[in-house]
Amino acid sequence: MAMVLQANDAREWCYRGEGAVNLVLAYSGEHPDFVGKVLRVQKIPRNGSQRENGHPGLTELECLMWKEFKELVSAPTKEMAEYNFVQHVMCSLLGSKNVDAGIHIPVTREFLETVDNNVLCQRPSWRVDAAMVNPLCDSVLLISDHSLFPRGALKKDFCISVEIKPKCGFLPLSEFIASENSIKRSVTRFKMHQALKLHQGKISEISAYDPLDLFSGSNDRVHKAIKGLFKTPQNNFRVFLNGSLILGGLGGNADATSCEVGETFENALQCVIQAVDGQRTQCFLDLISKTICSSGLLNKVLEVQKLDNADIEGAIHAYYNVISQPCVVCNKQSAEDQLSERYSSLHSILNDESMKIVRNYLIAATAKDLSMMISFRPREDGSVESPYSMVSLESTNQSFDYKAYFIDLDLKPLERMEYYYKLDQQIVGCYVQMVKSTPH
Repeated sequence: MAMVLQANDAREWCYRGEGAVNLVLAYSGEHPDFVGKVLRVQKIPRNGSQRENGHPGLTELECLMWKEFKELVSAPTKEMAEYNFVQHVMCSLLGSKNVDAGIHIPVTREFLETVDNNVLCQRPSWRVDAAMVNPLCDSVLLISDHSLFPRGALKKDFCISVEIKPKCGFLPLSEFIASENSIKRSVTRFKMHQALKLHQGKISEISAYDPLDLFSGSNDRVHKAIKGLFKTPQNNFRVFLNGSLILGGLGGNADATSCEVGETFENALQCVIQAVDGQRTQCFLDLISKTICSSGLLNKVLEVQKLDNADIEGAIHAYYNVISQPCVVCNKQSAEDQLSERYSSLHSILNDESMKIVRNYLIAATAKDLSMMISFRPREDGSVESPYSMVSLESTNQSFDYKAYFIDLDLKPLERMEYYYKLDQQIVGCYVQMVKSTPH
């Protein structure tokens, strides 16, 4: 695609949402190359320095760490490194059938500045305060809009899509977890992080969702997880009807689903779910649960998450080996600490082994932070062969085509390791304090 997006093209791209790293824009115009597509536009922190074009994709140390992925190491820019990471690392681990690496298209600085200005009033204020569109990028990522099916002969097709951020689906067993943090082996990271977010005022109530239920493979537990996500969507659950958001937050947390919101949602489902009033939401949640269980999609995600077998409490030591600096964590530890010997053994491993531990930790971090988009459209009786998978909903006697994709597969920078360690200690510390201060 030779087209370069210019300032006057910006009006055809509208705000769809955002994460910590990218802004997502949906296309609203008529150009055939862009219909049914979204753009992922890179952001930069407002308090950080703007990165010049031509900045190498990876640092020297990152090039060493990812050396077996030649396309990633040779990427000339950070945008291309991100793209090659999805294409050559995550596609092979999660399966290319469920990953859309997209294509890069060139943009002008004026396009990026106009987009930034156009979407300002739709973005959550805390996102605006934290970051802006990076005006120095020379390309953006164009991918299919996975909240829609490609336009077919049936113009009146209804499509309903759910976006789920599953988070970490297992409890760590690492031998490097300190005794004062042993609660990590019995309480999920998600639950503990909820306590910290509540303490910081980032959420108004604790989520009803438990990732262990979603990853369990048990029909009842998966359904319980989906009900929990519906009850408290936060930034983990969003639903789109024909590409328009009907449940959840656009660029941040959504409050608990109130009766009014639930009623509006129930009414919105009537063009897709053939059930009586009051039953449609339940049927839709059943449809999601059944699809997750029968597709086995999350089995792959869990495998990739479990590449982190050292936990950050082990991986941080390998990180200091990689950057050839004295280990800050060991310096704080007393010599009598029961884990000091184990940590010493980590510091005596070969550099390649240290790099592998850190690399696996960062790949797992991407898998713990991805989103899964599942789209459904009702199948007509006797309809022609479909290229999509099918799921049946017995309660409404309907069948649906569905497609599923993993999105938000961002490459985590090596320098984030220290941040991950500090955050982990903060999460566990806050939860332990909360448990101590809660009367039994």
